[in-house]
Amino acid sequence: MLNPVPGTNQDSPKQPALSQVVPALLKGVLYREEDADSWAQLVALQGAVSDYASVLGLELYLDEAEGFAFLRSFPESEEAERKAPRLVARRQLTFPVSLLLALLRKKLAEFDAEGSQTRLVLTLDEVAEALRLFLPDGTNEARLVDRVETHLNKIAELGFVRKLRRQPGSGQHAFEVRRIVKAFVDAQWLGELDQKLAEYRQHLSQETGDQDDE
Repeated sequence: MLNPVPGTNQDSPKQPALSQVVPALLKGVLYREEDADSWAQLVALQGAVSDYASVLGLELYLDEAEGFAFLRSFPESEEAERKAPRLVARRQLTFPVSLLLALLRKKLAEFDAEGSQTRLVLTLDEVAEALRLFLPDGTNEARLVDRVETHLNKIAELGFVRKLRRQPGSGQHAFEVRRIVKAFVDAQWLGELDQKLAEYRQHLSQETGDQDDE
């Protein structure tokens, strides 16, 4: 059972709702479409949830328009001032994973601009094709697809995409791009995408050269 938030009444009717919402957030991202009841409670009590999260050294990120929320650590400067333990680990992403996240974010922005549907679903080949446009000619296609699938599986573990069933005909998995990626890939990252792609092209060329030497 959750301990009462300091400065609140333990018998407040908010307490049972907090006991539902906070554990859901501590487990991971809360999506409106997946847990409408907890989402409604969160929206109604977001102030109380923010206060409770602050006691734990966390802050609430809630995007009502996109329908997702999660708890994250305060910026490092604030953590140092608070001298609070970090409950949510910071994960260092590899460059290819970071780059794919940026490409998926760009795809989502283009998808939203069309405004025809709400769910962006991409096949493995479609993701590989989006990346292939920025790679040197002669890149090994089979190796590229394998690498993209490995990186997408990692991104799925992080919760930025959802792996769907294999597609008829191709036998490949499809991936739904989750809208939480908008909270992690900002406009500045997208603005620097061409530079990142150039860096990735150089990184891949060096890696390919090293493998050829072996």
